[in-house]
Amino acid sequence: MTVGTSEQMLAEILLNDLAATERTAAMLGVVLEPGDVIALDGPLGIGKTAFARGLIRHLAGAATEVPSPTFNLVFAYDLDNGVLWHFDLFRIERPEDAYELGIEEAFADGISLIEWPARLGGLLPDDCLTLTFLAGANDGARRLQMAGNEAWRRRLGSVVGDG
Repeated sequence: MTVGTSEQMLAEILLNDLAATERTAAMLGVVLEPGDVIALDGPLGIGKTAFARGLIRHLAGAATEVPSPTFNLVFAYDLDNGVLWHFDLFRIERPEDAYELGIEEAFADGISLIEWPARLGGLLPDDCLTLTFLAGANDGARRLQMAGNEAWRRRLGSVVGDG
C-alpha cells in the first residue's frame, strides 16, 4: 500500500522488540475513538497481528484473549466506548466480500483495525491512519511508518511528536 494523496508521512518509529511494539500500540490507543480506521500494512510475519494484539489488550484489558483473525477473518471486542473490530482480509477475494464481515457497521461506529487493507480497494476510507510495518536493521526489529491526513497529525502530535 502506498501513501495516498490525502495521506502524509507522520512519523517513523523503530520497534526493537515485542515490548516496543506493545508500548507503541498502547500509545496509539490513547487517541483512538469510535469511527477510526487503522490500516495495518506490511508483508506476512512483519508484526501486524502483534501490534493489533497489543492495542486490543491496552483498550480491552490485559487479560483479553486476542487470537489472530486469519481464519475467522474478524473478531469484535467490547470496549467502554464502543466496539473494536479486528479484520484480517488476507483471504477475501473481492472488496465487496468485506460487507459480509460487518465492515460498514465497524466503520460507522467502531474502531477498526484492518490487516491487509489493500484488499478493500476503494472501500478503505480516505481518512484512515495507515501503519506500515517494515523490516528493521537488526534481526527482529521493525520500522513502523505512520501516514494519515492533517487531522491524524494533530491527534498524534502529543503522543509521537512531529515525525
